[in-house]
Amino acid sequence: MRIGVIGTGRIGTIHANTLSRHREVGSLILTDADGARAQELAHRLGETAAPGVDEIFKWGVDAVVITTATSAHAELIGRAARSGLPVFCEKPIALDLPGTLHAIAEVETAGTVLQMGFQRRFDAGYTGAREAVRSGRLGRLHTVRALTSDQAPPPVEWLPLSGGLYRDTLIHDFDILRWVTGHEIVDVYAAGSDAGPPMFRAAGDVDTAAAVLTLDDGTLATATATRLNGAGYDVRMELAGELDQVVVGLDDRTPIASTEPTGPPAADKPWTGFLERFGPAYEAELGAFIEVVRGERANPCDGREALQALRVAEACEVSRRERRAVRLAEIPGGASAAAF
Repeated sequence: MRIGVIGTGRIGTIHANTLSRHREVGSLILTDADGARAQELAHRLGETAAPGVDEIFKWGVDAVVITTATSAHAELIGRAARSGLPVFCEKPIALDLPGTLHAIAEVETAGTVLQMGFQRRFDAGYTGAREAVRSGRLGRLHTVRALTSDQAPPPVEWLPLSGGLYRDTLIHDFDILRWVTGHEIVDVYAAGSDAGPPMFRAAGDVDTAAAVLTLDDGTLATATATRLNGAGYDVRMELAGELDQVVVGLDDRTPIASTEPTGPPAADKPWTGFLERFGPAYEAELGAFIEVVRGERANPCDGREALQALRVAEACEVSRRERRAVRLAEIPGGASAAAF
């Protein structure tokens, strides 16, 4: 199998390394807006660098992996679909709903595959939580608490391109909340704070956010995120039911300290970032993509799954801006999207 990797930045490099080692992948063609970066990575992996995106499609590949800046995702997804190629794309499809819906329509019209990169679906902890919920071990689920806390802010120049904290970070929590519980989010109430460094205010973003979400079975959930968690990278989900409760992300590297006299000690080596915390999950999602391309399994996370997570993020942005509860039915792309 020959795979084209478009984008060789931080996550593109991780994915290229994973694919280059995979037994079903014969070769890679790498390209990037920074040609020297693609050349260097190709040389290190013993793969081929292409001068541009055009060559990825001209030279012939069996599938495409997109890890470029978000602004290029939708156009590249459409181009791959029109070429009849299956695509793996890092989230999101686009930073707006029209671009997302158009790209999904192109994929569905072409009858090709689009697998989105929501890697938490392949993490052992979240998989265990899903099994606990679906098996009935927890009984009726009444409360879910999700959080994503980055240790340090991203580069200032990247913030205006990120789509904001809800679309860039909490979108993972929205997706995994749906996946673990098997229920849809029907309304949200969200708030955000820009009381941290001024670069967030300058970008029209917030450094900390919180949302209360109601699921279609009445379960209540909270989701919080921050860019400024100095203790370390902290991603957790707590699920409480009438019979039992479980937590994802609590281990000897969780960056949290107990104030109880008999509580567990603080982590000696707390998690520092998502690439370290979710390394095995990133490998597993690409392994799944190769199986999808080979026709060995169904798509585990298609474009419409990504659309639903984006709709929740959009609802949160409206709620934060207008200071009111927002029903998901107000956000385009719901029932009407099924017509595509």
